[in-house]
Amino acid sequence: MSVSLSDLHSIVDSAKEEVVAWRRHLHQNPELSFEEEKTSQFVYDTLLTFSGLEVSRPTKTSVLATLKGAYPGPVLAIRADMDALPITEENSFDFVSNTPGKMHACGHDGHTAMLLGTAKILTQFQDQMHGEVRFIFQHAEELFPGGAQEIVDAGVMEGVQSVIGIHLWSPLEVGKIAIRSGPFMAAPDTFYITIRGKGGHAAQPQRTVDPVVIAAQVVTNLQHIVSRNMDPLDPVVLSITQFHAGTAHNIIPEKVELNGTVRSFKAELRSEVPRLMEQIVKGVTEAHGATYEFTYEQGYRPVVNDADVTEQVREILLQTFGEDVVIEGEQHMGGEDFSAYQQAAPGTFFNVGAGNAGKGIVYPHHHPKFTIDEDSLPIGVEAFINIVLKTLGE
Repeated sequence: MSVSLSDLHSIVDSAKEEVVAWRRHLHQNPELSFEEEKTSQFVYDTLLTFSGLEVSRPTKTSVLATLKGAYPGPVLAIRADMDALPITEENSFDFVSNTPGKMHACGHDGHTAMLLGTAKILTQFQDQMHGEVRFIFQHAEELFPGGAQEIVDAGVMEGVQSVIGIHLWSPLEVGKIAIRSGPFMAAPDTFYITIRGKGGHAAQPQRTVDPVVIAAQVVTNLQHIVSRNMDPLDPVVLSITQFHAGTAHNIIPEKVELNGTVRSFKAELRSEVPRLMEQIVKGVTEAHGATYEFTYEQGYRPVVNDADVTEQVREILLQTFGEDVVIEGEQHMGGEDFSAYQQAAPGTFFNVGAGNAGKGIVYPHHHPKFTIDEDSLPIGVEAFINIVLKTLGE
């Protein structure tokens, strides 16, 4: 392409104010998974103001924009997610969520703003491009079964040679980019356990089968799976995140409900862990005269970055930002439905640093005080643009 890295940097820098404004608008107006009607309409209407794009709605709350170059060539897809989380925001800046109980606490507002900026800038280079870019604005990443598979099923990935995505990452300091070949993010599975005993008066526990005490033993024993049944070199997480029981201080309840998540990378572990879990639940409950129900649901597939695409993107990022910026990424136990796109085409997913301890931007994803350093936004835009121009160049 007949444009220098310094010229591109200047173009991106001049677009920062608009990208930040888009991010703040989205942050103020969060919508949950599968409910992104106003969000997707905002994205749709904004894209229509850019020249050269074909804009469509592959699903009710997603948006697709296509930019076709002047010459034939490969098809590259870029994805951003748009949904928020059911969290009440505790930040104090002037663009906090307008909706109690809903918040952009994972950076999806930034992802969407970056992709809007990328699409707008790339329209300037349409006459030099060899191939096609598909900008995917995806709904419902946070809630299984997720929006990515719906978009794939709608045919958006047909003919795509490669797919890329960025996740703004608060544990990584702004100014850094982390990329990794191979397994990158885990498969997030969910389980539900109901333990049924015999309720009664709390003053007469001998006449009951106390499901609270039994459930407490189940919680403790389930932790042995990772610590004593798994190879310590195989990353696995088993977390019980909900424990529901009882209605009053003097009543032993009839049942306890537990649920939580298992995170892993290997397919065989996704079969072995639930087998071991049910073995423990069955043994503990039977030993105390209780019964149980156990449900295990597999979530998204793990995100596994294609070696060839990842190395191509890594080289472009190194050329663009240098070795001081681009580092080797670490595996995350978080889940991501970007994996659905990787089943349809080889792709890579990488992190752009969005934390800044000096500014107090230190809270983890899904925290009510989560935010991003907005200096990360032009870095993401510049990464996307250079990847596209290098990939669809002559």
